[in-house]
Amino acid sequence: MVIAVDFDGTIVEHKYPAIGREKPFAVETLLDLAADGHKLILWTARDGKLLDEAVEWCRKRGLEFYGINSNRPVGYMFQDNKTTSAKVIADIYIDDHNLGGLPEWGVIYEMISHKKKTRKRKSSFWKKLFGRKIKV
Repeated sequence: MVIAVDFDGTIVEHKYPAIGREKPFAVETLLDLAADGHKLILWTARDGKLLDEAVEWCRKRGLEFYGINSNRPVGYMFQDNKTTSAKVIADIYIDDHNLGGLPEWGVIYEMISHKKKTRKRKSSFWKKLFGRKIKV
């Protein structure tokens, strides 16, 4: 899966423009998700020097991203030097502004790593209503 992860308030405490302390187990969980084969994208409002500082903070902890504010791999160069959309397309977005807030990182890992195992295709309401066999 492609997972877009916010930085301020999600990986670290929100102290923007400074970098806050690491949220407990954030980096370890992201490293585990990357090791599980997920593509991580750093998805943040930071840009310029502030973005460089955030990326370097992550690198010092061994955390490398597939993309940074982009679905393109890090280091990808556009042929025509034009910019691309700032919209990041992902299967999952991890952000402290989620409805209900940010779960603990252990819960996040369990939700993602067991998503495929627990996903069951549910019958539609109409199939439940009209798809039953009638006994006579």
